[in-house]
Amino acid sequence: MQSLDIAHIQTALSDYVVGHRIHYHQILGSTMDTARDLAHDGEREGAVVVAEEQNKGRGRFNRVWVSPPGLNLYFTVLLRPEPGQLPYMNMAAALAVFDTVAQVPGLKPAVKWPNDVRIGGRKLSGILVETEFEGDRLAHALVGIGVNVNLDVSEHPEIADTATSLRSEAGREFDRSEALHSVLMNLDTWYARVRSGESLTEDWATTLETLGKQVELRWRDQVLTGLAESVDDQGNLTLLQPNGERVTVVAGEVTSQV
Repeated sequence: MQSLDIAHIQTALSDYVVGHRIHYHQILGSTMDTARDLAHDGEREGAVVVAEEQNKGRGRFNRVWVSPPGLNLYFTVLLRPEPGQLPYMNMAAALAVFDTVAQVPGLKPAVKWPNDVRIGGRKLSGILVETEFEGDRLAHALVGIGVNVNLDVSEHPEIADTATSLRSEAGREFDRSEALHSVLMNLDTWYARVRSGESLTEDWATTLETLGKQVELRWRDQVLTGLAESVDDQGNLTLLQPNGERVTVVAGEVTSQV
C-alpha cells in the first residue's frame, strides 16, 4: 500500500484556502465526524481531514460507504461560506471531482443529480455536505468526498453492479496523492468563485447526465416520474410529470427509468 504524500500536498497548497492544513489519519470512524470536532475547536476554513480507512464511512441517506484501506480517497473539507452560498458547496465539490477525472485520457465523467460523479452509469465518487448553524449564523459546512481510485469493485459484491473506480475504467493504477492534490486544488478554484459572489449553477448543469432523461424520483416518501427538465440556481430539479404538471424537487434519489 502506497501511503498518501501528505507533506508534499500540504506544501503545494500552502498558499491556498483549501488544503493549507491537512489532518491525516490511518483509520477513522468517519472523516466527517473528525472534521466536525475540529470545526467546534475553531479550526481554520479550508482544513482537510483525510483517512486511509474509515470504519463508519457514510454517504447520503446514511448509506455505508465502502472504505477499504489504501485504495481510494476519503476526506472532508471544512468550509465557512455565507448562508446564501450553501447550494454551491455541493456543486463545487462535484465540479472539483469532475475536473480531475476529465483530465484522464479516455474517461468521460458525468454528474448524476445532485452530486454523484459517474462513468458509464457507474458511481465513481460520492459527496456529502453537512452544515451546522448557531442561531441564524452558519457556523460551518463540511464537504465530505469519497473517490474510488484503485478499488477493484469486483471484490465487493455489494457495489460491483453499481460502482467503478479510476483503475477499473482506465486499466491502470493511479497515484492517489496526485488525485487528492488535483481535487483539492480544483475545489479551491471553484470555492474562490463562490466566495467572490459567482453562481456555479451553469457550469454544474453542463455536467448533469440526468437532464433530458425520463427519471424515477424517490422523494419525501413519494415516487415521482417524469422528464428531468431543468435545474434552478439553487440546484433544485424541475420534473415535468406525465400529467403536464411541474414539480420542483430539492433533494432526492434519482434513478433512470427502464
